[in-house]
Amino acid sequence: MRWWLALRCFFRVLRGRALPADPRLLLPAAGAAPPAAPADRQAEAPATGRAAGAVELLRLLQREGRLVDFLWEDIDAYTDEQVGAAVRGVHRGCRRVLERYLALQPVIDGEEGAMVTIEQGFDPRAIELTGEVRGVPPFRGTLRHPGWRASRIELPELPGGACGIVAPAEVEIG
Repeated sequence: MRWWLALRCFFRVLRGRALPADPRLLLPAAGAAPPAAPADRQAEAPATGRAAGAVELLRLLQREGRLVDFLWEDIDAYTDEQVGAAVRGVHRGCRRVLERYLALQPVIDGEEGAMVTIEQGFDPRAIELTGEVRGVPPFRGTLRHPGWRASRIELPELPGGACGIVAPAEVEIG
């Protein structure tokens, strides 16, 4: 949270706005915090299987790039330039996580905008057909996005990941 506090103070000063006597009031906990989970879901149920992997990946993205903090931040008050400057650190950290723990490859090799042929027997989970889809393959169309396929996933076992904690609360004493 210290990173976000510094970021919010920076943008306030940049816009010529005064800082409160206690800048910690700018933290999301003082204002718009993420909505709390329903009471029946707040008990920490162990995450298993796919859920544990999702929590582990989210933990890594939060730890390295502060992705969750960024997504919960209300950025409407900031200019595009301010958001662009702030997102560089988020981008750099999240990309580092993807490069270290996943190997991603395009589903279809090719440049966006190129003409491609989709043969009969294609995997509809891997290729989404849009536009005027009629008849049976082969289909010829314009590649709008090559897609992504994870060819390697090596998520570490993170302490606390099994309990659903994405990022521990930080409490400064004194």
